[in-house]
Amino acid sequence: MGDEGRGSGYAVVLGEALVDLLETERDGELIYRQAIGGAPLNVAVGATRLGADVRYVGSLGSDTLADRIASFLREAGVGTTSIARVSVPTTLAVTTFEGAEPTFQFYGEPPSYSLVRPDDVDEEMVAGASVLYAGSIALMRQPFQAAARAAWSVPGPLRVFDPNVRPKLLPDVAAVNALRELVEDYFATADLVKLSSADADVLWSGATPEAAADRILGLGARAVVVTCGAKGALVAVPDGSAMLPAPSVAAIDATGAGDSVMGALVHRLLGEGMPADLAGWQRYVTFALAVAGLVCERRGGAVAMPTREELTARWGALD
Repeated sequence: MGDEGRGSGYAVVLGEALVDLLETERDGELIYRQAIGGAPLNVAVGATRLGADVRYVGSLGSDTLADRIASFLREAGVGTTSIARVSVPTTLAVTTFEGAEPTFQFYGEPPSYSLVRPDDVDEEMVAGASVLYAGSIALMRQPFQAAARAAWSVPGPLRVFDPNVRPKLLPDVAAVNALRELVEDYFATADLVKLSSADADVLWSGATPEAAADRILGLGARAVVVTCGAKGALVAVPDGSAMLPAPSVAAIDATGAGDSVMGALVHRLLGEGMPADLAGWQRYVTFALAVAGLVCERRGGAVAMPTREELTARWGALD
């Protein structure tokens, strides 16, 4: 059991939901396959499919695509009572690939995911949560930014954060600097920060995972996990760090793999609380990397998030 003594409860996940158009080839023709996505939505679905109780806070548009997102969340078992519906089309993320790694270009102004207001945040629900997740591209826009700050300031839950940097939304050095200032403010009060090595490279001009973890811990975070694709993940706490290998898989699509790591960590935090030491975090992250490995073997996004039964069938019993 972790040092927080929390072993149950629910998570609140704030952030974007959108539709990915994933580039693929069929019969020699380049086409785009539609998939429901958005990093926070992926986290919510990933944790729920592993058995967690998750309440999603976000804004959805007024079109058929938004209706499909809402239905998908309900069918996945994610709590949807805090979704705000807004009168704009659903944001699209056109996704291209280099190998299995995705690159995203976003379409829709204003973004349908950015219109959650502070008044839409149920502070009583946040205060009663065991885990609060915030992060990703929704934080870059108002009024969502103000809504997230309102939720983050509510005492009670463990706070987990993922910057989920998207270079296509950062046109110049000033934009990178503004994002770094924004996310470092969250890092300072986070119980867990999860980011990718690519995020670290953008935020701190080529920083290694180790250097990024040291900086984030120095700001005040209690634990940092840096995912490094097929190389695995670095986990760091004030008392030490460890590089953990990823399982060997035949990856076909890494879309949502990092989000599945966060979903798995949210699931573990709900079930067992904050680990007491580095060894505890290593156990959590090893489990999360097994989840991500299975996600990479599937066509990506929220639909790739596995259940515990599917994990056991693929990997056998997991600690």
